[in-house]
Amino acid sequence: MIDSLSAAVADLEPELVEFRRDLHRNPEPSWQEVRTTRVVADRLTAAGLRLEKIDQTGVYADLGATDPIVRVGLRADMDALPLTEHTGLEFASRRKGTAHACGHDVHTTALLGATLALVAHEDALRDAGIGVRVIFQPAEESMPGGAKVVLDKGLVDALEIVFAVHCDPRRDVGEIGLRVGPITAAADQVTVRLSGHGGHTSRPFLTEDLTFALGKVMTDLPGAMSRRMDPRTGALLVWGGVHAGGVPNVIPDSGEVTGTLRMLDASAWQGVGPLLEQLVDAVVAPYGVEAELRHVPGVPPVVNTQWGFDALSLATTGFLGASAVGPAEQSLGGEDFAWLVMNREGALARLGTRTPGGPTHDLHRGDLVVDERAIGIGARLYASAPFTALATRMSTAPSF
Repeated sequence: MIDSLSAAVADLEPELVEFRRDLHRNPEPSWQEVRTTRVVADRLTAAGLRLEKIDQTGVYADLGATDPIVRVGLRADMDALPLTEHTGLEFASRRKGTAHACGHDVHTTALLGATLALVAHEDALRDAGIGVRVIFQPAEESMPGGAKVVLDKGLVDALEIVFAVHCDPRRDVGEIGLRVGPITAAADQVTVRLSGHGGHTSRPFLTEDLTFALGKVMTDLPGAMSRRMDPRTGALLVWGGVHAGGVPNVIPDSGEVTGTLRMLDASAWQGVGPLLEQLVDAVVAPYGVEAELRHVPGVPPVVNTQWGFDALSLATTGFLGASAVGPAEQSLGGEDFAWLVMNREGALARLGTRTPGGPTHDLHRGDLVVDERAIGIGARLYASAPFTALATRMSTAPSF
């Protein structure tokens, strides 16, 4: 079956490359993926699928068995980032300040190709007792993410296992990175705002020296957390912005620092809020300032289950060979696919996009270039996963 699906994707590859280039030229940010949704829906409708909307943007569709042995979800994200592309590609973004610099155009196109291949093999899905839901999700780059909407609307309730891929520009095209356990981290926003009596820098003892207190928050809060949390959680608090005053000889009466808190342990993430409050209060107590903590939970970690890992490993081996599967590093980046597998079987695969021997790019940069052979490989992986999920089901005990 994997050979037949691979052949179907091969026939589609020229179309898929052009489809991805069209998406790349016309990127749309979170919750504004109107055109992207339309072109995906038009192509799948032409193939005979009946689609449903997720929200104002995003669509999903079902195919295969109506009373299946196993129900499988395949998810791709569609949104672009608010940054300017400077790759020089002939199909570079036409929209200044918006670019597909995280590879979501590749994810979307790969799932489109897989869906078209599965439509052509729908009798095989029915005969095997496999039901498939394809989910073209909006707004992965927002907090808490479009996947939370998918979850809250019950669109994965009936699914036993869900799969996704993510471009990995540090891995050669033709390689797939996998691991069991956390593969991405929880990602929250943390802001600490201080207020107090300001004054002249010659007399800090007559003020509450808010700037000094803010500096202590920046250095002491991450340090205190490193001693109050198990290091195996992978917790990391990093500041991205600081704002206070603007005049050399005036101590301001307000200021704030803002950053992200990331960790690999879902249980620790769910209980970190009270600890943050306690430590902020303790750090600023000697300086007499008032502290306001704003902790905005973002997404949980993506935790790959054994069944998900086994299914994607078998799929990759089927069309690329065993040497194509390699260990994926844990990342402290956030990925809202985590909502879909938080209490469910599933796995996220790292899809190699670097041209062998070529330069290494990075995600979320305006110079990201993807080897387009990754599109067909992603499509084959998505298309094969439902069949290998069924094949590995009996040999793997559920994780939940």
